[in-house]
Amino acid sequence: MSDLRRRIFGIGVNSRDSTPASSRDASPTSGQQDGSTAESYKVLPAAKLDKLSRKSKKQGTRRRNLWIFALGGLFGVLVAGFFASSNGGLDKLVDLAGLSDMKLDSILDVLPAGLIREVRDLQTQEKDAVNYDSFAIGLQARSEGISAKYSVIMIPGVISTGLESWGTEEHSRQYFRKRLWGSWSMMRALVLDKASWKRHIMLDPDTGLDPPGIKLRAAQGFDAADFFITGYWIWNKILENLATIGYDPTNAFTAAYDWRLSYMNYEKRDQYFTRLRNHIEVAKQLSGLKVVLLSHSMGSQVLYYFFHWVEAEGYGNGGPSWVNDHVESWINISGCMLGALKDVPAVLSGEMRDTAQLNAFAVYGLEKFLSRQERAEIFRRMPGISSMLPIGGEAVWGDHTSAPDDRLDQNITFGNFISFRQPRNGSAESSTPSNNLTMDQALPFLFDHTQQWYRDATQQAYSRGVAHTRKVVEDNQHIPAKWINPLETRLPLAPDMKIFCFYGFGKPTERAYFYRDDPATSSSFGNNTAGGDGDPRVMIDTAFSTPNTFVDHGVVMGEGDGTVNLLSTGYMCNKGWNMKRYNPAGVKVTTYEMRHEPDRFSARGGPNTGDHVDILGRSSLNDLILRIAGGQGDKIENKVYSDIMMYADRVKIYDDEAEEA
Repeated sequence: MSDLRRRIFGIGVNSRDSTPASSRDASPTSGQQDGSTAESYKVLPAAKLDKLSRKSKKQGTRRRNLWIFALGGLFGVLVAGFFASSNGGLDKLVDLAGLSDMKLDSILDVLPAGLIREVRDLQTQEKDAVNYDSFAIGLQARSEGISAKYSVIMIPGVISTGLESWGTEEHSRQYFRKRLWGSWSMMRALVLDKASWKRHIMLDPDTGLDPPGIKLRAAQGFDAADFFITGYWIWNKILENLATIGYDPTNAFTAAYDWRLSYMNYEKRDQYFTRLRNHIEVAKQLSGLKVVLLSHSMGSQVLYYFFHWVEAEGYGNGGPSWVNDHVESWINISGCMLGALKDVPAVLSGEMRDTAQLNAFAVYGLEKFLSRQERAEIFRRMPGISSMLPIGGEAVWGDHTSAPDDRLDQNITFGNFISFRQPRNGSAESSTPSNNLTMDQALPFLFDHTQQWYRDATQQAYSRGVAHTRKVVEDNQHIPAKWINPLETRLPLAPDMKIFCFYGFGKPTERAYFYRDDPATSSSFGNNTAGGDGDPRVMIDTAFSTPNTFVDHGVVMGEGDGTVNLLSTGYMCNKGWNMKRYNPAGVKVTTYEMRHEPDRFSARGGPNTGDHVDILGRSSLNDLILRIAGGQGDKIENKVYSDIMMYADRVKIYDDEAEEA
């Protein structure tokens, strides 16, 4: 929630997230070669920014009072809804308040005219401050002679792709072609018709596909990923700058997918990988050039899986040279190649850092509206989410004594991934084990606390081990469950392809957790065993924090981009793919790290953010993407600032030659 508070309210001058401007990446628009001024590129001059800042401070108190007056009533209605009974009280309250049919115009009609003017003035000033670099990166690149060369195909991450309903049964008609993920329609359905929203968004536990009578599909085109909800951009900044150097729907494409499905079901239900292959082949046929692939977050795992699928006999049937023949470059942005640690608590108990750090009042409201049990059920009924469970076990994430990314100033090792402050002795009254759990123990613990169908589906679809020899790696090329795992399979035999790894670091990221019994369930069910009903029996121990915030409400903080740990984004790029076992063709891998240095005046972090999602709007990232797409990727050099190389050397995975020595 600290990240959410920063995005909504900004951060103070003395915040730890505020860093001197001198330490930041130089914006590609800082100097103009043609003698034009920065103003012509819509870059906000320093004097104007200072003036806006002073004016904002002067009027801050007045605006705050007006906002409190206007929103207080609405908040009161929402609070009353949280306290309403579960027998339709919330729906009745909404009907009574007249919110179900209320439109924006009707709200504006009843608000004071002075408030409307203040809001519009504030919106205009914030837009000037936030959009100071709109199109600027592309304009600067164009002034340097960079133009569209290779066709570009983008594979988004989880939050990026909207899901819309195409069902025509009676219970789905009201949502036809409305987004039930990634729009205000989702929010309205979740509040007013939660049971129906859950039926639509969750997949069938037996088939892993749509439940009977439900049809939810990934939105397509640029609209699928440019904005999550109105005003919250995802890929929009990249699209703006690509368009500025000559890209449009004829040479750029967004390969959106239904991220809820297991990867094999992408093809079974939607023929996703076949369509992606066709788009790449058509793009090459029309331009005569290979394509550039951009992937973000989970999209990098999807693309890595595709590289295996497209060449495998009996699947894509492209043959061993297809990737080399069709892919010029792979731009891997914040790719969670070794998984996302926050997936474990999400599936285990319906929690993560964002929920653990809520205050008591917010926790009460959330539990009344969408309980831990419900959240865990939703996450489990989205098999694609479980593809991001951590990969590599103790070799990557550490054991009881140490972990590769342990720091000298910490007295708790990250290797204890799940810890219990008051471990019980395994009696029937407790669901907590007698010992703390490493990653090798935490995943079996997770599967013991979930339903049989979830265990079977997840373990059959995804593998999380380590292959220590070239022979095992080559054998795994024929096993689809291994294809998401870069520690069990290799890169394609594509010596002409280039890989660019761009990711953020320097933002506190959840790394391990303290757990305790959940009093609401554990005492009722006793010791959980395989085949149980799967209700969460444990919960994050939010009462435990340390003064230095190393442990914050039961969440142990490490290094990363705020969502994905540094080991996951950086290990393969800096060490793993330098091993012949995992990169026998010698594919060139270039890493460019981006330190998290947010602008305290920007809700999304500004041009130097390293946040997992907001990095898509970072100036230096956009500049690098344009240079690669424009054929100048060979000029990009490695830039590694973090301690990832030290951590990588501590990972207990060794090249064949080192093992033999």
